[in-house]
Amino acid sequence: MSFHLLLSKREWLRWTGVVGLAIFPVLWASCSGSNAANTRAARAGAPQAIQVTVSPARNQDLPIYLTGLGSIQAYYTVSVKSRVDGQLVDVRFKEGQFVKQGDLLAVIDPRPYQVALEQAQAQAFKDQASLRDARLNYQRYKDLLQNSGAMSQQQVDTQQATVDQLDGAVRNDQAAVDNAKLNLVYCHITAPVSGRIGLRLVDPGNIVHAADTNPMLVITELHPITAVFTLPEDQLPEVAQHMSKGQLEVDAYSRDDLTKLTTGKLLTIDNQIDQTTGTGRLKGVFDNKENALWPNQFVNIHLLLETKKNVTVVPSTAVQRGPQGNFVYVMNTNKTVDVRPVIVAVTQGNVSQISSGIAAGETVVTDGQDKLQQGSQVEPHMQPPGARRTTNAAASNPAENPPAPLPLPNPTQGEGAHRGPPTHTGNQRGTASQ
Repeated sequence: MSFHLLLSKREWLRWTGVVGLAIFPVLWASCSGSNAANTRAARAGAPQAIQVTVSPARNQDLPIYLTGLGSIQAYYTVSVKSRVDGQLVDVRFKEGQFVKQGDLLAVIDPRPYQVALEQAQAQAFKDQASLRDARLNYQRYKDLLQNSGAMSQQQVDTQQATVDQLDGAVRNDQAAVDNAKLNLVYCHITAPVSGRIGLRLVDPGNIVHAADTNPMLVITELHPITAVFTLPEDQLPEVAQHMSKGQLEVDAYSRDDLTKLTTGKLLTIDNQIDQTTGTGRLKGVFDNKENALWPNQFVNIHLLLETKKNVTVVPSTAVQRGPQGNFVYVMNTNKTVDVRPVIVAVTQGNVSQISSGIAAGETVVTDGQDKLQQGSQVEPHMQPPGARRTTNAAASNPAENPPAPLPLPNPTQGEGAHRGPPTHTGNQRGTASQ
């Protein structure tokens, strides 16, 4: 009986071990799952850093531009026509040639006008001979009347009238001679202004007339050249005020407003406003030495009104608008953000001038503000340089092509000036999410 009892105890221990081994993984997995869940819950309860893009505020010169649409016009445009009738016998110019004032362009057959000149000269010579004879007779009649009375006063007066008539005929002949000489000059067509010749519109051998509607050629003066552009009527008084202080600079940009073509000066403002559009016309003049501008070319004009010296600027995307005004999110050295009310003086291109509320060197959030509120923890990424214009445009407009952002502030430095208590909260953006 003791043997059977001992056997039962051994079997009981063996089965107990088997059951324990089977239950242990289940208990271990349950404990591990509970610990992982607790860890996730703890992480979920901790504040998460929000990914944002930042850029430093900086001091720089800020040029203020007014932009308008315009078109290029030649300084002078001359349609050259014939002033006499005749056959075009010689063309001395080439299409696209630059000519100077007075250069010979074309020749009309001068022979008919040479013959007319000779006829006028012959008639003038004949009438001059008659005039000399009439003057001699007048003097004889006058002497006879005074010395002997053999000539009546009536005959003397009649002879004097004959002299005057012949004198008039001689003068008319001289005018005919001058007109014939002028027609000979008109047979040689010269450039009335300096400029560039367009395409030839009449070929040699054709008969041209002074009454022809179409010109023989067109000359446009390209050096200098002008641009006519428009600005809203509300901006004209400010432009006139700055013009009274000195000459204003204008830049001509390409149709896509990306490439700067050339720089010139503002010439004048038109004397009236277009009531249909509410705009005024202005004219700028350019040297155009590189032939970057052509008549009737569409351009974007940037009028430099003034340059604000050493002002604090931030990217325009950093400025937010709330019920109480404009504000920005300023990143602290511990990577938290404060809501900072600011006053925007002017926005030019992709930068805004801040007159108060932020100092140069402080870092502002430029992207990702919709998830921020006062004290939010952030993970900053420096804003990459924006899309730039061509070299000429970048050099001329630093406001639209700012330099690379400054590095993040040193954690050992203070948080900067104007760090007063904020008057805005993170939810003052209207529909901003938590």
